[in-house]
Amino acid sequence: MRIAGLQKLTLLDYPGRTAATVFLPGCNFRCPFCHNAELVVGGDTSDDVSVDEFFAFLDKRHGLLDGVCITGGEPLLQPDLADFCARIKQKGFAVKLDTNGSFPDRLREMVEAELVDYVAMDIKNARERYGETTGVTGIDLASVQDSIDFLMGGHLPYEFRTTVVRELHAPSDLVALARWIEGAAAWYLQSFVDADSVLTGPGMLHAYEPAELEALLPKLHQYVPRAQLRGV
Repeated sequence: MRIAGLQKLTLLDYPGRTAATVFLPGCNFRCPFCHNAELVVGGDTSDDVSVDEFFAFLDKRHGLLDGVCITGGEPLLQPDLADFCARIKQKGFAVKLDTNGSFPDRLREMVEAELVDYVAMDIKNARERYGETTGVTGIDLASVQDSIDFLMGGHLPYEFRTTVVRELHAPSDLVALARWIEGAAAWYLQSFVDADSVLTGPGMLHAYEPAELEALLPKLHQYVPRAQLRGV
């Protein structure tokens, strides 16, 4: 298991919990708006933390933290993820898993083994623009659909989230996406933030104005009443 980064405290990433965030490298998508380009390609090791170092840190955080967020990249690519989560759970911490939903079988195994307490799935766009938005030509959405269906089956608390980019998301795309996940327990729209670390390069993509996203919410609420903005 390679840990490519550690955020020692977050009050935002795990709803209702004080948590640390672990960043795992590697991803099967190449979303042009991704702000973790180094994690996606997995080349930079300057911020790596050893597994032993991480658990030594966790041992000192009893009473201060009650959860660990595991993000990426795509964490479900990691062959040792189940063992890693089991160790976290054994120490009494809850686990939140971030995923792009392309590995439904692994997701189901983790949940059924009670290794995960909360899942945040990035749902990228309406079906028609999924390949463009993930940077994967000819993407097969069957796996994404399986993950959506599994999470909406009520097995554990979950959220969907979408990073909204002006060049990739027309208002009609977001309405189509809302229809796709109609009745979802929670859906957060996050505004794209430009940075030097964006995969496609800085200055290439742009965000909507907050007022524009606010104006879209009533249309989205017709299908997902709990759709809301985050960090906007």
